[in-house]
Amino acid sequence: MHDLRAPALPANRGEALDAEAYAEELRTRRASVRNGESWRLERLQHFEETGNPAREALRRGDWREVLRLIEAERTTARRAADEDGRNGSPFRRLRVVEEPLSPYVQWQLHWLHMRAEAGHQARVLSAEEFSFTEAADGGRLPEIVILEGRVLYEVLHTPAGVHTGSRRYEDPAVVRPWEVFVKRAYAVAEDLRTYFTHSVAHLPPPPAV
Repeated sequence: MHDLRAPALPANRGEALDAEAYAEELRTRRASVRNGESWRLERLQHFEETGNPAREALRRGDWREVLRLIEAERTTARRAADEDGRNGSPFRRLRVVEEPLSPYVQWQLHWLHMRAEAGHQARVLSAEEFSFTEAADGGRLPEIVILEGRVLYEVLHTPAGVHTGSRRYEDPAVVRPWEVFVKRAYAVAEDLRTYFTHSVAHLPPPPAV
C-alpha cells in the first residue's frame, strides 16, 4: 500500500458549470494546451453515457458490436495521440478499479486499451490504494480533470452515474496540490496495457447495463 492522501477540494471555492458549458469549455481549453501535461482521475465504477454507440451496444448486451465499434475508433485515436505529441500536450488518464470489475469498467478498459495501443497514456490503480483517504473523508475520491496545472474541473454525477456538470477551480492553492496528488498516484499505478493482459482480456462478456 502507498500513502496516497488526497488534498481538500472545497466546493465553495469552485464555479459551477452545467454539462453543456463544461463540455464546450473543456474542448476549447484542451485544444489550446501546448507543452503542458493534462490529467484525468476516474473513480466511479459506473457511468450512464448517452450518444456513444459502443456504450449503447453494451446496454443492449451486444458485446460483439461493442468490440467492433471500439476498434472502429482506432484510427481517430491514433491521430489524436499524434496531435498531442506534436503539441507536447499529453493527456494522462488514471483509472481507479474495484475488483471484480463492474460491467461498465470492463467495457471502458477495452476502450482505453485500444487508445493505449494507439498512443494515449493510461494507467490503472486499485481502489484499495485510496482506502485510507476515502475512509477519512467519508466518501469516494472526486472525478478530476486538470489542464496544464492551471485549471481543475471536478466532474459531477448523480448517484446513478449521470453526468450533471462540473465545478471549475483556478486557484493555484487548490489546483496544485491535486496535480501533485494525481501525479504521485499515476507514478505508482500499473500500465493499462499490462493490467488489461492479466486482468481483463480473458473475462467473458459482461452483462448488459
